[in-house]
Amino acid sequence: MDIIAFPGIRHLLHWIVNNQAAIIQGAFNLIGALIIFSVGVFISRVTSGGFKKLLLKRNVDKTITQFCTTLLRYALLAFALIAALGRIGVETSSIIAIIGAAGLAIGLALQGSLANFAAGVLLVTLRPVRAGEYASVGSVAGVIEEVHIFSTTLRTTDNKMVIIPNGKIIAGEIINYSRQSQRRVDITVGVSYRSAIAEVKQVLDAVVKSDPRIIHSKGHTIRLNEFAPSSLNFVVRVWTENAAYWDVYFDLMENIKNALDEHGIDMPFPQMDVHMHHAAVPRPEAVQPDIARAG
Repeated sequence: MDIIAFPGIRHLLHWIVNNQAAIIQGAFNLIGALIIFSVGVFISRVTSGGFKKLLLKRNVDKTITQFCTTLLRYALLAFALIAALGRIGVETSSIIAIIGAAGLAIGLALQGSLANFAAGVLLVTLRPVRAGEYASVGSVAGVIEEVHIFSTTLRTTDNKMVIIPNGKIIAGEIINYSRQSQRRVDITVGVSYRSAIAEVKQVLDAVVKSDPRIIHSKGHTIRLNEFAPSSLNFVVRVWTENAAYWDVYFDLMENIKNALDEHGIDMPFPQMDVHMHHAAVPRPEAVQPDIARAG
């Protein structure tokens, strides 16, 4: 079949013959661009892998390590892609300007997320709370489930999952109840003003000494703390292991009440005394003369 019979093919062959130099140069540029991008992919892989090993060796949190290595890898890939496009003749300055403008727009749109990210980096680096610890974060208290790069997940005592942005955590108070191995139990005991101070202290001291979970080597405090409107308030302060805190607290409350009852020491409650005063009512005959004089 004669190829001349197909005008399109004839024109294509004519164009190839007339533009051999440009085609060869373009092929070399394309091959060079592929090589540049392939080398960039290899470098990004090796560099991010080495950076990851370095961070893990320095005990940096896995979440931050993964985020930073991924960010580094894609940044290197972006540079490789721009270099490859420049090799084949694409104007890269406009691409860089577009990427810069897009980055600025994204940064302005994600100000809150970036703040949460920065707070997440601080939380993971400084570690004021760790997974498994019981802490109070702002107005929420619970067991820390996970500390993510943008938010932290807590599980409350009634089994609710609460997700808090890291920015709010850093901006507020963080109370960690689990970090120390020992905690102090504080209990306030109110008794009647008729009670003898020495007897009350003796009863409370006996209750404290009878509990083996209390760390007696650290000592304890039993003192009159306040003259309240209707009671003498004693403070009881003892030390125990963190894991036994609530058991010791509740058992002390019950044992103190039972011991005070056994010794006849009253625990008063708020009362109000109402006194009725009856005014004298004048007799009818005493009012009559005044009415007569008025008439």
